[in-house]
Amino acid sequence: MQIGAAYLEKEHGGRGVLLGGVPGVPPGNVCVIGGGIVGTNAAKIAVGMGAKVTLLDLNLNRLRELDDIFNGKLFTLASNAYNVERATAEADLVIGGVLIPGAAAPKIVTASMVSRMKRGAVIVDVAIDQGGCIETARPTTHSDPSYLVNGVVHYCVTNMPAAVPNTSTLALTNATFRYVVRLANMGASAALKADPGFAEGLNTFDGHLTYKAVAEAQQREFKSIEDIL
Repeated sequence: MQIGAAYLEKEHGGRGVLLGGVPGVPPGNVCVIGGGIVGTNAAKIAVGMGAKVTLLDLNLNRLRELDDIFNGKLFTLASNAYNVERATAEADLVIGGVLIPGAAAPKIVTASMVSRMKRGAVIVDVAIDQGGCIETARPTTHSDPSYLVNGVVHYCVTNMPAAVPNTSTLALTNATFRYVVRLANMGASAALKADPGFAEGLNTFDGHLTYKAVAEAQQREFKSIEDIL
């Protein structure tokens, strides 16, 4: 949301829209695709900025939860082609937050949908590290972060957290440090045997792909860690 709001500014090629609006001028329209961690936090920031927010997800139970969490401060829609097309066409800013752990992201927003979006609207595809959930998305870098397709600004930087390295490094360290200590004290094989949860997050070991979704996405042989150890 921080990046999306900045790229809506005219100097970045955006529509020149202030997400929160001002008295007498309506707020910006934000479409969040996916109600997981990325989508929920993007919606939280967008609501906090005063934008009009629409969130789409396949899981109706998750949409019910979000309705309760946000207490009517955002609109929820069941994700289907009709609703996605309508929501993106109305949006000033689209956040792509659809991710399948370990696998390539599905293409939710088609090139045809992008062509119907407002000129100067902005897309931030957070799923770009795993292929992106926008058909027109392609990986970019922090040194050359954006490009235009049909007049729509695309921001598709891989490793977006690197834009805020102080915060992101501390956050990542908080989540991973106990595993690093366990690896250092026990060694990889012993740590994996002792903690099934640790083994669940393993992608490769001893030259083998040990995460099934990654193996399937790469069309390579999968081998379970139990077989290797």
